[in-house]
Amino acid sequence: MKKVTELIHLLNLEQIEVNLFRGVSKSIGSPRVFGGQVLAQALSAAIETVPEDRFVHSLHAYFVLPGDVNFPIIFEVDRIRDGGSFTTRSVKAIQNGHAIFNLSASFQLEQQGFDHQIEMPKVPEPESLANWEGLAQEYGDQLPPNFKKLLEFERPLEFKPVERYHPTEPISHEPYKHVWMRSRGKVEPDKKIWHQLVLAYASDYNLLTTSLQPHGRQINYSSVQMASLDHAMWFHRDFRMDEWLLYVIDSPSASNARGFTRGNIFSRDGKLVASVVQEGLIRPKY
Repeated sequence: MKKVTELIHLLNLEQIEVNLFRGVSKSIGSPRVFGGQVLAQALSAAIETVPEDRFVHSLHAYFVLPGDVNFPIIFEVDRIRDGGSFTTRSVKAIQNGHAIFNLSASFQLEQQGFDHQIEMPKVPEPESLANWEGLAQEYGDQLPPNFKKLLEFERPLEFKPVERYHPTEPISHEPYKHVWMRSRGKVEPDKKIWHQLVLAYASDYNLLTTSLQPHGRQINYSSVQMASLDHAMWFHRDFRMDEWLLYVIDSPSASNARGFTRGNIFSRDGKLVASVVQEGLIRPKY
């Protein structure tokens, strides 16, 4: 996928029965289904069963089994509750007869209330930074082959990391990072739900690797087994995915072969638009 229009097509599921939807997968360089894809597709299935005046405000998900990009995924929606202000949905993703993922999401009417937020960190503007493809060209053969392939792989999103670590030096770093991100091309249809779905997809990038930074493994991923275990997300304010957003990530803890990470996502003008928490498997390969 080169453009966000291709991603939106991927997230636009086929309805095959009441509460049942089917989706296909696109590889991001691995035979396994990308976690952000199945997350966004499950949310897309839930949205199809929710009134148009309600928007997702939170989701909680578990990655149960790795998915295979060569087979379709069936999404089964359970309409848990339709209340006066909130709507709740549960979605199970099924492949080859087995549940590979489940998601609970809550939707809300637009309502007025109290408002406050933390401040966005001061970081360099995205125009002054190199994107992943630029870093791959700059470092060239200094990069491990698997990491160079990751940076060069065509994707519908553009990432510009603020912190730059030399790719051949396995040095420990503090467990935080800042990454500017946006879609490649305009989000069409230009509706709130599509900006939310694309952000849900993008939110699975950059998180778990942050938990490896204190251990000098930020580049040599080939020696570590990594997999997302769970993912939670809250949507606070409106935003545009085709404009720059700042992903502020930290990892407060790693223990028992699990890395714990958090992220706050800001619009360029400083609005806190979403927050993310994820725990994942990070286990040395022996």
